[in-house]
Amino acid sequence: MKYAVVGTSHGGYETVQTLLEKDPNAEIHLYEQGTTASFLSCGIQSYLEDESKSLDDIHYATADSYQKQGVHMHIETQVIDVDGTNHTITIKDKDGEHTETYDKLFLYPGAIATPLPVDGTDLDHVYYMRGRDWANAIKERMADAKKVVVIGGGYIGIEAAEAYALAGKDVTVVDFQDRILPTYLDKPFTDRLEQHAAEKGMKFYGDQGVKAIEGENGAVTRVVTDKGEYEADTVIIAIGVKPNTKWIEGKVDLDDKGFIKINNHGETSMKDIYSGGDATLIPFKPTDSLAPIALATNTRRQSVVAALNALGEDVTMKPINGTSGLHLFDYQFGATGVKDATADQYDGKVASHYMSAHIHPTFLKNIPEEDNTIYMQINYDVDSKVVLGAQFMSKGDVAGYANLVSLAIDNNYTLAQLGQADFFFQPEFNGPWHPVNTLAMAADGQTFGSDKMLFM
Repeated sequence: MKYAVVGTSHGGYETVQTLLEKDPNAEIHLYEQGTTASFLSCGIQSYLEDESKSLDDIHYATADSYQKQGVHMHIETQVIDVDGTNHTITIKDKDGEHTETYDKLFLYPGAIATPLPVDGTDLDHVYYMRGRDWANAIKERMADAKKVVVIGGGYIGIEAAEAYALAGKDVTVVDFQDRILPTYLDKPFTDRLEQHAAEKGMKFYGDQGVKAIEGENGAVTRVVTDKGEYEADTVIIAIGVKPNTKWIEGKVDLDDKGFIKINNHGETSMKDIYSGGDATLIPFKPTDSLAPIALATNTRRQSVVAALNALGEDVTMKPINGTSGLHLFDYQFGATGVKDATADQYDGKVASHYMSAHIHPTFLKNIPEEDNTIYMQINYDVDSKVVLGAQFMSKGDVAGYANLVSLAIDNNYTLAQLGQADFFFQPEFNGPWHPVNTLAMAADGQTFGSDKMLFM
């Protein structure tokens, strides 16, 4: 069987590894438009903050490692056309354009940075936070930058802003939304994060639309919004991404936003062509709908499903809860499922309970109070009390608590069931009632698991 895999990041990597494991006789051709294989954009922050010393470190595999596995690696090769009827692809490489055949095709075109539709994006020292080349340019600029404006207060923009702030730069974040990370955390959490970020040198100005990026002598000097002007010698744009699917219009079915339509086997509208990743929508369990949730975890799951079905198995994509984790300066946070900001997408009435508590018993005097405090919220169905989502934030190690609640959502736990879930007690880890127990019980109106009772 001859397999063609387009794209070498999360989706391409997972597909190749699955094919190698399941089909010893597989002939695999892997196509990468860039100069290196399997670059991971999710690792850019680690490079900007010197945790990874080279961009070459941020990958699952290399062209050489793929070739040693028996994979036909095609670097600097762009797939420019697909003919599903005749099972061929047209590629463009250093030798020009030519056609190759396949039995099964996997498309992982990913997403591209959403362009900012204003003047000035072509000025010197204006960058997009996406991909290897931009990451390298942003890192090289860090030494000379003094006043930095990041346009976009979402996941990616915050990573760039934090890296520059930690490097001692004057950082301002502007966004048309009224708060940072609005799709990841609800307002009680983002209010605290914005205050904390300001203390660390990162200012945030929300509810502002960018009108222009201005410069002098070809270099950026300021960002102009509908509410103010911000001096800048460096601008980083991170306003989101859009599917990189323009080139396959008419080859497989796309929705009105350009996402590739796939079934729950990962197959597109064209037989023997599979897809996944940021160019597709994900089944979101809490609302029983499809959603654009661009996370590596989702892509890897989709890719295994697609590969197994291409191999002849019958595997369906399990709905996910959009579980994610991140940190901003001293705080780390995790979230899963429905939030107040997305409750209107749920077919029912959603309630939430927000509270703070201690992580460890207070008799552990070596743990500072600020490191022992957790802020958390749970969302649930008003009538059934079924758990729909949760958020956790602390200067302690709590982001993983979102994983626990994700399992509860998978199994349709009620507040009462989650409140009585069996979690261990050791003072150096947590109290007799785990914070997840405490949160669920408090939302359910029970007081015996309250922070006051636990840690008097």
